[in-house]
Amino acid sequence: MNNSARLRSIILTSTLLISGVFLSLGQQPITKAIPVFKDGEAQIVEAFNTPEKWIRHDLFVETTFDTDGDGKLDRMHVSVTRPHQTETEGLKLPIIYVSSPYFAGVAQGGKELFWNVKHELGEQVEGPVHPEVKRLGKRPIISNSHIKKWIPRGYIVVHSSSPGTGLSQGSPTVGGDNESLAPKAVIDWLCGRVKGYTEPYGDETVEAFWSTGKVGMTGTSYNGTIPLAAATTGVEGLEAIIPIAPNTSYYHYYRSNGLVRSPGGYLGEDIDVLYDFIHSGDESKRAHNNAKIRDTEMKNGMDRITGDYNDFWAGRDYLNHMKPMKAALLMSHGFNDWNVMPEHSYRIYKKAQEMGLPTQTFYHQFGHGGPPPIKMMNRWFTRYLHGIDNGVENDAKAWIVREYDKVNEPTPYKDYPNPEASNITLHLTTGAHKAGGLRTSKIKKQGKETLVDDHSFSGKDLAKAESSKHRLLYVTSKLTKDIHISGTPKVTVKLASSKPAANLSVWLVSLPWNEQEGTRITDNIITRGWADPQNHKSLTKSTPLKPGKFYEVSFDLMPDDQIIKAGQQIGLMIFSSDKEFTLHPKAGTELTVDLDGTSLTLPIVGGIDAFNVAVRE
Repeated sequence: MNNSARLRSIILTSTLLISGVFLSLGQQPITKAIPVFKDGEAQIVEAFNTPEKWIRHDLFVETTFDTDGDGKLDRMHVSVTRPHQTETEGLKLPIIYVSSPYFAGVAQGGKELFWNVKHELGEQVEGPVHPEVKRLGKRPIISNSHIKKWIPRGYIVVHSSSPGTGLSQGSPTVGGDNESLAPKAVIDWLCGRVKGYTEPYGDETVEAFWSTGKVGMTGTSYNGTIPLAAATTGVEGLEAIIPIAPNTSYYHYYRSNGLVRSPGGYLGEDIDVLYDFIHSGDESKRAHNNAKIRDTEMKNGMDRITGDYNDFWAGRDYLNHMKPMKAALLMSHGFNDWNVMPEHSYRIYKKAQEMGLPTQTFYHQFGHGGPPPIKMMNRWFTRYLHGIDNGVENDAKAWIVREYDKVNEPTPYKDYPNPEASNITLHLTTGAHKAGGLRTSKIKKQGKETLVDDHSFSGKDLAKAESSKHRLLYVTSKLTKDIHISGTPKVTVKLASSKPAANLSVWLVSLPWNEQEGTRITDNIITRGWADPQNHKSLTKSTPLKPGKFYEVSFDLMPDDQIIKAGQQIGLMIFSSDKEFTLHPKAGTELTVDLDGTSLTLPIVGGIDAFNVAVRE
């Protein structure tokens, strides 16, 4: 064959390969649908954007555990939605996988389902009334979330109900091992390593012949926890995860530094309440599950008496299980999420960085939930699921939505916390019960000031009050320039209590308090934190306080990245019971704070120089 003929042959062969099929002489080319990429992102392909042709089917994946005690390995209910080309043209695609305990609905009920919070710290109280729940309908709801977003871009979308919910067998454990092993099993099935069945108890198998074996997971809140849970197993095929506002530790969700604390908006909730809330599985298995998990494992381990960290909580802290993790991590969270607080994502992000995993983080200034912009998610999944070298690993490590920007217009930074931030220490000057000062210079012999606990006053009311005996407030001078806080503030409080146990709550606020029309979530509360002074030495062992004796309590507030505007004052507010979050003991406990032994550490962009310029000390 001469060179000219060889060239024509190469061109013809290449053309036929691009068309996806070798044709007989005289036939017209048939173009197969394939994913298309532009500027490092998967594009919408009209051949995939045909919902009426999408193939939907359910199946049951066998796991390695039996948590409902029936002597059979639990099977997870899985729903698949895929382009029809995966059936008609032999197309294989990567998978976006979402798992949840909520797809089948949840238990409904009133305040009797929550723990009573009106009692003294350390007092044994009767638990909540556990509901008898009946799932409605023969088939639970399987979410359609993410389907319209990802299938047209060349992905298959898979959903599964977590153990003990919907048609998935087993028992919910709220962070137990089976909630990690269940999504692992589904990924193993997607990669051809375990069996899937057409029926919950049948023998007819089904294979994921349309899967490339590349899986990415995402989801919000509990649905964002499960991708991390799966990743901690080190399962092969899980290439990337995008957890959104994930609960990464049930101790950090229901406790703070030894203190029994509720998540924002759910006063009196605890891990057994959440168990009841999601337990929508087979009613015939509920008695066994309740006895084994809720009424034994949880009852014996959750410890609402001391609030201490123990083996039960350690087992439900995903930070402790990250060693096998290999998946690339794009984390998303809101700095004003007082339900699943921002420490949850930050602690995992930093650990993943230390492990050398590909990492990126997106923070916004709003509350619970809020995914990264579609462009960020698209680039992440395009890189790690389709294998397109789009350079996402060279993008900015941190993207933060500034206070007055749109959520889809984040500002890029080298990392979070801002590398240009450094800690400054602020000391207290006397001023109760109005307001004392916060200064970089330490003035000795400031003495002691006392507050009286009363949970009937909200934190907001205390921060707004010109004077109150129920809180201690210390403020900076009025800012003449903006101050950028980036990182995790920390407080050290030297205090004495009039009782053996007391709540300790700390708010960092921006004053004057703004309640005008159009007030933003960032205008007033900068960040918050809570602690049990009984745990001043150890998180795993609390010691009753000797009334009148002073103890030093140091703890982190929630991480933040916020610009405090010129004209405001930064205020440190110390009080006892937080109406929205803590137990509600009888009013009257006195906390006396030693000002000389109390300080606030703030991470400021530009450090001490930037702060001094802004306050002109």
